Amino acid sequence: MLLSLNRLAVGSRQNSLFLFLVTFHTLPPAKSPSNPKFKSPSLPNLHSLLDKCSNMKELKQVHAQIILNGLVQEILTVGKLIAFCATSNAGDLQYGRFVFDRIAEPNKFMYNSLIRGYSNSSNPIEALFLYQQMMSGGLFPNQFTFPFVLKACAFELAFVEALVIHDHVIKLGFGSQVFVLNALLHVYGVCGSIQYARNLFDDIPEKNLVSWNSMIGGYSRMGCCKEAFSLFRVMRDMGIEPDNFTLISLLSVCSQTGRFDLGRVIHSYIETKGVEIDLFVKNALVDMYAKCGDLVSAKTLFDRMQEKNVVSWTSMVGAYARYGLLDLARSKFNKMPEKNVVSWNSMISYYIQHELFSEAKDLFAQMQASNVLPDEATLVNVLTACSQIGDLVMGQKIHHYICNNNIKPSVTLCNSLIDMYAKCGLLNTASNLFIQMPERNVVSWNVMIGALAMHGRAVSAVDLFVRMQSDSVSPDGITFVGLLCACSHGGLFDAGQYYFEAMNPVYGVPHEIEHYACMVDLLGRRGRLKEAVQLIGGMPMKPDVVVWGALLGACRVHANVKIGGLVLKQLLELEPYIGGLYTLISNIYCEANRWEDAKNIRKLMTERGFRKCRALSLIEVDDSVHEFLVDDKRHENSSNIYSLLDQLTDHTRSAGYLLNKSITSLDVDE
Repeated sequence: MLLSLNRLAVGSRQNSLFLFLVTFHTLPPAKSPSNPKFKSPSLPNLHSLLDKCSNMKELKQVHAQIILNGLVQEILTVGKLIAFCATSNAGDLQYGRFVFDRIAEPNKFMYNSLIRGYSNSSNPIEALFLYQQMMSGGLFPNQFTFPFVLKACAFELAFVEALVIHDHVIKLGFGSQVFVLNALLHVYGVCGSIQYARNLFDDIPEKNLVSWNSMIGGYSRMGCCKEAFSLFRVMRDMGIEPDNFTLISLLSVCSQTGRFDLGRVIHSYIETKGVEIDLFVKNALVDMYAKCGDLVSAKTLFDRMQEKNVVSWTSMVGAYARYGLLDLARSKFNKMPEKNVVSWNSMISYYIQHELFSEAKDLFAQMQASNVLPDEATLVNVLTACSQIGDLVMGQKIHHYICNNNIKPSVTLCNSLIDMYAKCGLLNTASNLFIQMPERNVVSWNVMIGALAMHGRAVSAVDLFVRMQSDSVSPDGITFVGLLCACSHGGLFDAGQYYFEAMNPVYGVPHEIEHYACMVDLLGRRGRLKEAVQLIGGMPMKPDVVVWGALLGACRVHANVKIGGLVLKQLLELEPYIGGLYTLISNIYCEANRWEDAKNIRKLMTERGFRKCRALSLIEVDDSVHEFLVDDKRHENSSNIYSLLDQLTDHTRSAGYLLNKSITSLDVDE
């Protein structure tokens, strides 16, 4: 019957006792002339004073009178005190719990008050512990207990506990209480157990609007657009009119699934029926139009809104960003009268999605200057930017911030740290973080295997894959991309071939185009070009530019002009406007001394107006990352840089090291 919950150590409550004693000894005497209202400490008078308390200072004064007059065993009086602490906006839940823990036999009212308080707090799991304690003490819950303990279950996604409580609801005779059943509906919907929710919903004899909203909201969270609208139609046919909560759920599922047609139906319903909608529905409409591809309608609605909040502005910023209009998105972002951490995170993530990593870092610096505290999503985003541009200094600052602020990093944040250190060259630091992780998911293993592959540690990557299986973690497609890359770069031909062939029959992971690209690269590095061509011919999907590019690169390494020419035709059909492909085949012809063919390719590039993409390099100096290209003159100190470079060149020549001008005139990747 009882919940199987393992109570976590919350810490000593001695500090609370100390604070209480200090408060007690600093209170004025009970019969002080300066406090005439405390002259008569009778029980009815104390009840009246408790009812009139408006803040904790007044309540503590009354509590002192209760203690001084030996009334701590008056259950009704102490219960009122606990109720104020737990349920009043001016209360102090910790103080109420302190009083509660010192009562020999707390009653049901006290338990209910605290369960309600904790269900609305930042520590809702404590409501479940109290529920367990209540049941263990022989007190059965009532209709005032269940809604709040189920609210705590929803917050903690405690599906198993909700099932147990559902059993208690039935056995204790509350199965017909609609508000208790609505709370159960909400839990099942939040936990993603939509079939449990629907079975319960169908069994509710007298549904109210909250019942319908809970069920439609559950379908909305699961992205079940058809089911949500089907239920909406049934609801309307029964003469039950929707409210703002119903409309928000329906618009939300339209946003998730891109059902612009159904979103327009809801908007039309609102306008034709003259429904009074609040700001939340208006925001949902803007978000729906933005995510369904109608930027004009989203902007029109936004401009017409007389009242806007931070959600309204953030939705509009996101609308511009999704269309790649980052300048407009940033302009709208800068005009926001109020920004919260979600707003900053959204703009930073949009920059990262468009590979503008330096801009994302600069925006994070502005966020810090605005005294907005970053959350985990912020840190993950900034670490992603650091890993992409190799900014180790900023990445380490983020790591130090996590440590110095006693932030307990989640698995996702740990994965981001590992990825950042690996891509910035500190493989040992990344490995140590991986080893120290108390909990790992498949992404953790994938990141570490990919890191080892990137650093040429092929044998270590294979060993880690074996450890992954021994830890009963099932690999996915990304795992095998990292593993096959490691085998390819490390020359582990037999291992790579084995794992590629074993993917589907042994591990249940189907071959994707990325795995074929890795295998083509593996065969190409071994010089088995004909086998690579056969593998491509047998692919169940059409090869893309990455697959053909891997083969073309192998053709250059092994000077196979014949296959290279055939591959070039395939590539130019797929991507006819990539100048780098022309350059690659030109280099193959040059290395094969086929100068006339190379000249023709260069001429073709000129005629089509192609210029080879120049390689971009990044260097970190004094905590700042600078980027530069060949013959780059953009830097403000470029004249000094080139002057110093000339001096270094003269110095190397005088030391007897002759530079090959033909090499220095070429781009890095040529």
